[in-house]
Amino acid sequence: MSDEIAAAFDGIDPADVPESVDRAALERMRTVAMVLDESIEIPVIEYRIGVDPLLSMLPGVGDALSAGISLYVVIESARLGVSFTTLLGMLARITVDFAGGSIPFVGPAFDAVFKANKWNVEAAMDDLFGDVPEEDDDAVTIPVTTPE
Repeated sequence: MSDEIAAAFDGIDPADVPESVDRAALERMRTVAMVLDESIEIPVIEYRIGVDPLLSMLPGVGDALSAGISLYVVIESARLGVSFTTLLGMLARITVDFAGGSIPFVGPAFDAVFKANKWNVEAAMDDLFGDVPEEDDDAVTIPVTTPE
């Protein structure tokens, strides 16, 4: 399942993580996000949903439980040293997920599309490791000169 979890996320492979960062914590964060946002594949449309939209079908309790589990990613990110502004963004995504998922009848569909946990893990990894710049081998440099 570890390969499946790593394939679900763009960015840093746990094998490339510096020794100073807790690799097990990153794997736990990825696992929580995978279970809540993308653990179940709908075969007909090839779209992945998680447990979050299923919990959203339980009025009130399901969304609160989902938000509580989502806070684990934020707490683990804070422990790893993610910046305060990134943590605030993560909390905002959980709040939007909770509020949107609480809407009767529409909430489960919202939770199936709004993948706050996956985005939070990616935001934490971007904050910890920075965006990995893509090398563009096809880049062309054109010298610009001005007339004298």
